[in-house]
Amino acid sequence: MRPSWRLLATAATGNGLKPSPMALLPPIPLYRRLFRAHRKHLPHEMRLLGDEYIKAEFRAHKNVDNPAHLIGFLTEWQLYAQKIEGDSWVGDKLDQQKVEKMSGTDGLLLRKSMAEDEHKPKRRKTKAANGASVVKIGDKIISLDAYLNPPKKSAEQPTVVEQPIAETEPQQRSTKETEREATKKPIPKRLATSGDQSLLKSRKALPIWTHQTEIRARLRDENDMLLIIGETGSGKSTQVPQFLCDEPWCRKKKVRVQSDTVNVGGMIAITQPRRVAATTLASRVAREMGTPLGTQREGSVGYSVRFDHNIPKGTKIKFLTEGMLLQELLRDPNLRQYSAVIVDEIHERSVDVDLIAGFLKQILSGDKAGRGGIPLKVVIMSATADVEKIQNFFKPKDSSSSLQLLRIKGRQFPVEIKHTDRPVPDIQEALLKRIFNIHLHEPLPGDILAFLTGQEEIEAAQRLIEEHSATLASDVPKLLVCPLYGQLSIQAQQDAFQPAKKGFTRKVVLATNIAETSVTVPGVRYVIDCGKAKVKQFRPQLGMESLLAKAISKSSAIQRTGRAGREGPGKCYRLYTSDTYDLLKDADLPEILRNDVLGAVLTMKARGIDDIVSFPLMDFPDIDSVEKAIIQLHFLGALVDGRITEIGRKLALFPVSAPYGRVLLAASEPQYDCLLEVIDIIACITSGENIFHQLQSEEEREDVEEYRKELFRREGDILTYLTTMQRYAAENADRIDWCKKRKINIRNMKQALNIRKQLRGICFKEKMLTEQPPPDPQPFVPMTPERAATLLKCFMKGFVTKCALLAPDSSYVTIQGNRVVAIHPSSTLHGFKREAIMFLEHVFTQRSYAKKVSAIEAGWINEVLGS
Repeated sequence: MRPSWRLLATAATGNGLKPSPMALLPPIPLYRRLFRAHRKHLPHEMRLLGDEYIKAEFRAHKNVDNPAHLIGFLTEWQLYAQKIEGDSWVGDKLDQQKVEKMSGTDGLLLRKSMAEDEHKPKRRKTKAANGASVVKIGDKIISLDAYLNPPKKSAEQPTVVEQPIAETEPQQRSTKETEREATKKPIPKRLATSGDQSLLKSRKALPIWTHQTEIRARLRDENDMLLIIGETGSGKSTQVPQFLCDEPWCRKKKVRVQSDTVNVGGMIAITQPRRVAATTLASRVAREMGTPLGTQREGSVGYSVRFDHNIPKGTKIKFLTEGMLLQELLRDPNLRQYSAVIVDEIHERSVDVDLIAGFLKQILSGDKAGRGGIPLKVVIMSATADVEKIQNFFKPKDSSSSLQLLRIKGRQFPVEIKHTDRPVPDIQEALLKRIFNIHLHEPLPGDILAFLTGQEEIEAAQRLIEEHSATLASDVPKLLVCPLYGQLSIQAQQDAFQPAKKGFTRKVVLATNIAETSVTVPGVRYVIDCGKAKVKQFRPQLGMESLLAKAISKSSAIQRTGRAGREGPGKCYRLYTSDTYDLLKDADLPEILRNDVLGAVLTMKARGIDDIVSFPLMDFPDIDSVEKAIIQLHFLGALVDGRITEIGRKLALFPVSAPYGRVLLAASEPQYDCLLEVIDIIACITSGENIFHQLQSEEEREDVEEYRKELFRREGDILTYLTTMQRYAAENADRIDWCKKRKINIRNMKQALNIRKQLRGICFKEKMLTEQPPPDPQPFVPMTPERAATLLKCFMKGFVTKCALLAPDSSYVTIQGNRVVAIHPSSTLHGFKREAIMFLEHVFTQRSYAKKVSAIEAGWINEVLGS
């Protein structure tokens, strides 16, 4: 005898358990009274649903929400009511004597409902032979769908059936008919009921939730593209792939491609500009869908980033970085495993995302023969973007219609912006003062997110904050400092997204622009913006790349400010004046217009693009940069007469730049035979900004010099990197202590081990290594001078154009371009003179510098060029 659920459901729908649009509004006052009177007798989930229904009804009356959303909610309500009606629910029951004494309409309806229970046949829900849900009433079995939606009584429509009716394929309809039908359909049951139920309420509160039927409708039939402009906090990154993964067009299909039978589709790829975004979003979506992540079991969500691939069997949604999708395009130009590709955060305009956009446009405009006639759906998403440029780029040449556009408002709380009164002379000092000012005067909860320019600045700030926080009084909350930058390991990045384990603690996240978009750091109420970011700028005429801290754009400043208003009202402290903000550029320049395009040209050539100029790009790079890249690829042997060679195809497989890839190929040749040593060096160089901490004082230099002496080699930086890597890997006692004594970056060394493992795996797969190397630790064996000379010659196979000769005035002049360069102060050869040098990086800060320098013999240059 459970009158509560049935009475509420009856009042809510107006006709038993059958929802009717005509019955939505009249019974609302009665429903509201009954719900509030008996709310305490209902299970927790049902109370939440009831609360939300009242809100939904109010929005419908105010014309804020459409009836379709309300009907969808009622369908969800009735399914839940049906679920808890069975024997599994043993919640509180109303005492019959209390019911008899109740007066008014409530008591009348309750007594009527209880009386109906006495005479109603007992009902039991079970499963049919084919797994469909059916309901047993007495000795009759009817389908659950027929019970919840009974047809009108007639001789031709019996409600009692032997078996559930089989599903039939829906008929093809026009786009407008599909959109009309989609707006009438309720929320799919899986979206509303599966996964972590504690997250369901927050999902429904996302602005994008009410747009799901429209998003699904816009990609049906022959509509293959959609542009979604969703403000920060709208939920597009987590919800859109879930809306689409159960669509009929997203199923895996067997098709004929030429003479072969292949599988096409069944999975959605969603790209992210950074590793931390891909892994964090995958973890969140996996929780929402109730599917395992990080196991070998079957699951619906996976991710693929550098050093970490987790793709369970049965994956429907795959998060991956833009670079990983480019690698997949080299192996599968038609992306056959995907039904759809979602390109997220396109406004960041990295080189990789511009290439992806070009390749997707080619697939969309092609004849689809490579996919067996199955179209690829493409969704472009952004928080802020040049909408007109994107629409014009993807617009078919033979079509007058523009790309479908959907705008979604974000969920943003007010943020108070505070500028400094005058320019800040010392960013580090101003940052430190502001953090402790917030910590001592602003209440908890409320974490701090500070934007800095790079890894070195973040680690220096972390040391200072931790030193000062150790002196705080015992009654002041503790400070937990978490760094967040691209080279950080995935596990260390995840620490920034976890709440502080101790309750009396405020978290301080020190981040680069990695935290501007894509991901949200929970708990942040205060943002500190230094107003700068490190930006690479390639100078094709000089053949050098500068990495300087430059002013951010207004768009970036707005994105940073918005981080403080994701969960509640916040404050943003800008360490620059309002006049400085007014002078900022509106948006950042796309990477392809300011970066070296050597890797981009190699990717296009490896993908079969012979005519680079005809490749579709939203912005075409400077022609001098393209010419410089093509010349460099000819030097490396990747191109011959403009066409890709076997060497070029192999270079495109390595997750390092083309010159480093060329060194790896040379190292596997018998004349050099130094592949393991080269892998160690490249892993060390590419692990971060610098593995050696800068020494701040003369006293510190004296303490560290004795320990570092065993690492430095007279040949220069390349051999020093090798010795450091080999001694670190050989350490069997305490690697952390080993690094601290030598002032070596522990995080970078751990990252170097990851890169080494990846490169060894690729070389073994490509048969460049005949067997797997022995595991660490291995005893350290110093390299002989003869062996060192061979290794340096091997590096010249990739960097022969970056050599310089000693001039009579004791300066160094490059062999290509005759430019004067100086050895960077960070090099072990700084202050020494050699007849010739090879350098791996050419940068411009206050002057033109050669970095990562090694001494060579002048005669080696012609020897390598001749070979």
